[in-house]
Amino acid sequence: MNKTELKGNWKEQKGKLKKKFAFLTENDLMFEEGKQEEMLGKLQIKLGKTKEELYKIINGD
Repeated sequence: MNKTELKGNWKEQKGKLKKKFAFLTENDLMFEEGKQEEMLGKLQIKLGKTKEELYKIINGD
């Protein structure tokens, strides 16, 4: 997944993540241009997942 893919369908992915992990807040899932890695790092910590696991969750694999 590249930055364009993440940004392009982030609203859809954000909804899936909130449904799967109800404890995530809007702030946890806020996509800011240029801060993708920071956001994904925070999600990794909060969910206790590796970067690869997180990408699989986001991609729906």
